Amino acid sequence: MNEVIRQLMNHRSIRQFTEEKLTEGEVRTLVEAAQMASTSSYLQAYSIMGVTDADKKAALRKVSGQPYVEENGHLFVFVADFHRHQLMSEKLGADINDYLGATESFLVGTVDAVLAAQNLAVAAESMGLGICYIGSLRNDMQQVIDILNLPAHVYPLFGMVVGHPEDSGSQKERLPFEHIYHENEYDSSRYADEITAYDEEIAAYYRERTNGKRADKWSEQVIGMLSEKTRLDVDDVVKKQGFLKQ
Repeated sequence: MNEVIRQLMNHRSIRQFTEEKLTEGEVRTLVEAAQMASTSSYLQAYSIMGVTDADKKAALRKVSGQPYVEENGHLFVFVADFHRHQLMSEKLGADINDYLGATESFLVGTVDAVLAAQNLAVAAESMGLGICYIGSLRNDMQQVIDILNLPAHVYPLFGMVVGHPEDSGSQKERLPFEHIYHENEYDSSRYADEITAYDEEIAAYYRERTNGKRADKWSEQVIGMLSEKTRLDVDDVVKKQGFLKQ
């Protein structure tokens, strides 16, 4: 196990940061590390928004509902971005609207942004910084678009807060290797027993972390969340931005 793998294995979300802001040099290093992630067909179909304006951070905190969206060393927002490609197509007299309206472009922009984000996360942790992904910015995608003045062919995916940790956080166990890894064909025959065992492990984690006040089982927690009708506007907003039109 080398240093990189040890760092990856030690990942945990950090939600409390000191008041120290990232320097311009740190921000540049993180973004340039993100840019070195793999990108589909060299399209580089994403942008990274840095939010430092106090009013904008407060507005994004309101969308998210999470205080650390405002209280951090730096707030990044990752967006899938084909706006530059649209501008290039106009300059070259080409029509790429069929591609931009297809599911493939939606997937490419999303995957490119996620790969860049994970590079940034790993780089940040290697610098002794803490990070937390902020998917709750999708609670109101249109509001995020308005706050960040995003043009057509750009849609927000998630934020990431980065900063100097005020505490070490805690690490939740992941599903077992045997449950996640399938060789040659998909096999769910062991799922029921594996999930039951995992539920007990996660319940023990919550009991220890909360001194017995919580004992959530993983399956009940995630199915309860998935059963709620949330973020139903995402489809309409993405289509409004020029994607998934077919």
